[in-house]
Amino acid sequence: MDLLRELHPQAVRIAQMLRSRGEKLAVADGATGGLIAAAMLTVPGALDVFKGGGVVYSFRARDVLFGLPREAYEGMRGASEEYALLQARSIAANFRSDWGLAESGSVGGSAHPSGAPSGRSVAALAGPGGEHTRQIDTASDDRIANMAAFTRNALALLEDALARA
Repeated sequence: MDLLRELHPQAVRIAQMLRSRGEKLAVADGATGGLIAAAMLTVPGALDVFKGGGVVYSFRARDVLFGLPREAYEGMRGASEEYALLQARSIAANFRSDWGLAESGSVGGSAHPSGAPSGRSVAALAGPGGEHTRQIDTASDDRIANMAAFTRNALALLEDALARA
């Protein structure tokens, strides 16, 4: 819960920016395991700005949340810019949201299905302010530390993009 307390002020700032624009957000958490959504839900009145989302941790979850044919992912690897952007666009479209934020990463502790190195995460954002990505590489195999770092990276991408939009 310390992480959520840490992220709460940032989530409040993000919610204020979204609220002032009358815009809403949908989230596809990957290796973050729901922490991006959880951070946004720490904000009272989050329903005004947060439409929902899901944790994309399996091919089945991906198929359900995005509703894309398997061919849409052809040639893509997880924890890549292209893959995360497709997820950001898809979550926004499926939730009829202004913004879609997605994270795709390799949290560590076990092999990633597409071979991404432990500690790599790509956050992607799609919305009225355009499309943005931000990759981090922690070079760590510490799952819990990586989940926190990946969440911070995704929220920073969102906050920065909203501030510029």
